Amino acid sequence: MTSQLPRPRSGPLTTGPSRAPARAMLRAVGLSEDDLQRPQVAVASSWNEVTPCNVHLNGLATAAKEGVRQAGAVPLEFGTIAVSDGISMGTEGMKASLVSREVIADSVELMMQAEQFDAMVTIAGCDKSLPGMLMACARLDLPAAFLYGGTILPGHALGRSLTIQDVFEAVGGHAAGDVSDADLLAIERAACPGAGSCAGMYTANTMSMCAEALGMTLPGEASAPAVSAERTDLARRTGVAVVEALAAGLTPRQIMTRAAFLNAATMVMATAGSTNAVLHLLAIAHEAGVELTLDDFDAVSRRTPVIASVRPSGRYIMSELDQVGGVPVILRELLSAGLIDGDAMTVNGRTLGENAADAFQPDGKVVRPAKDPFQPDGGLAVLRGSLAPDGAVVKTPGIETLRFEGRARVFEREEDCFAAVTARQIGKGDVLVIRNEGPKGGPGMREMLAVTAAIKGAGLGRDVVLVTDGRFSGATFGACVAHAAPEAWDGGPIALVRDGDGIVLDVPQRRLELDVDDAELQRRRADWKRPAPNYTSGALAKYAALVSGADRGAVCTVPGAVSAGS
Repeated sequence: MTSQLPRPRSGPLTTGPSRAPARAMLRAVGLSEDDLQRPQVAVASSWNEVTPCNVHLNGLATAAKEGVRQAGAVPLEFGTIAVSDGISMGTEGMKASLVSREVIADSVELMMQAEQFDAMVTIAGCDKSLPGMLMACARLDLPAAFLYGGTILPGHALGRSLTIQDVFEAVGGHAAGDVSDADLLAIERAACPGAGSCAGMYTANTMSMCAEALGMTLPGEASAPAVSAERTDLARRTGVAVVEALAAGLTPRQIMTRAAFLNAATMVMATAGSTNAVLHLLAIAHEAGVELTLDDFDAVSRRTPVIASVRPSGRYIMSELDQVGGVPVILRELLSAGLIDGDAMTVNGRTLGENAADAFQPDGKVVRPAKDPFQPDGGLAVLRGSLAPDGAVVKTPGIETLRFEGRARVFEREEDCFAAVTARQIGKGDVLVIRNEGPKGGPGMREMLAVTAAIKGAGLGRDVVLVTDGRFSGATFGACVAHAAPEAWDGGPIALVRDGDGIVLDVPQRRLELDVDDAELQRRRADWKRPAPNYTSGALAKYAALVSGADRGAVCTVPGAVSAGS
């Protein structure tokens, strides 16, 4: 039986006498005579046993393959890496996290290039695997659909629901003497009850929401829990959808347009999502050849209210957002307020507006109407000034004082700051500056949830500001400024800060200023020497040699090469 579906890449690979060796190999993995006449669809999964975000993805891959077969194509599964930020947080291992995003995208590209698949379903569950898969989709521009592994359910202990954020904060509370050994152990044991990504609007759930707003998933896909029957059905239907996209000639760059990226940015602002979304959306846009800048994010933030109350900025978790209708509720409300483009295309061949048309109305608790928001402007702000001339990012909900003046306490790495916080050596009015943690200087731009949670757990969340050229977790909350650019490794002003310098954070004016005169800065610059690299060989050294600044998404580029979309 001959398939009527197009086989633009697998056809030449499997047709004719000269391709007999390829067919022989494919027969050995189970393809039948009929299968050899059908399109080949890759099912790329970041399954592993390392973290609850990924431990169940093999089951979703099986369901996605069923959908591909149901639609008349042949699925072939392969895997890629995924690291656990939650496990490596606060260690040298965290430097591998952002690097893994590039490795994931590269590995998918190489498999698709070598095996000449016609289309692909990409499946991911952890923070960097989501953008890594979407970067691969944008780079390759072959028919593709994205499937998220889904959120974890909350744990319960000590009379309250828990997420991994509570464990990190309990560590700070324990160091301050406010959380007992028994309570810390109870929280640790209960916080992660099974499979799925961290439960709040942390990075994985923020990026799943972005994937839906970008149009790369089926509607309602972002919020369904990992262990739900709905998630398995979504996997099957995603397999069907990608074959339909192949038949229609619908590819990611027809979906991931500038309008789609602005829609995704609007969703981040409306939910006070992770600061990492800025970094990742810039990187995905780079792969799609779409112009997107930090200034776009700030413009979107200024016009977008926060209408969802999801942790860490709000009260609820992702599964509770799902119970009131999920991301389509937010999309519909933003559409009705004229804040997103409903004409943007999605992977099922319908527009974003058509997909959201039947969504529920806001429930008033988890999601509010745009005319009655939790906050009148967006959940993230882009700062500039003498301390970060190329930009920095801060999450605005939870900042008690939107204008803060303090004195610098400078740390050359994350561990030193964490030790000072847990030893109660930090005082009110301090501005903690952690440098040499940027994309090149780290290398790898570590997240610093251990530090930020310790600050909150120690009761200092209202009294200090943290500024870094590194990153923060999506679970970070409070006056924490990330992605300061240029980074210290490149000689940015953050490299010149000294203990006792005045620093001003002014969120309404979008300013981050170092109160040191130009003459003194010039003297310091003349004395500044770049530190020795932390890695001189291996993957981290390669990454440091190729990576751009955070203001451009920390993407790896080859000198002299054109962008993927050129």
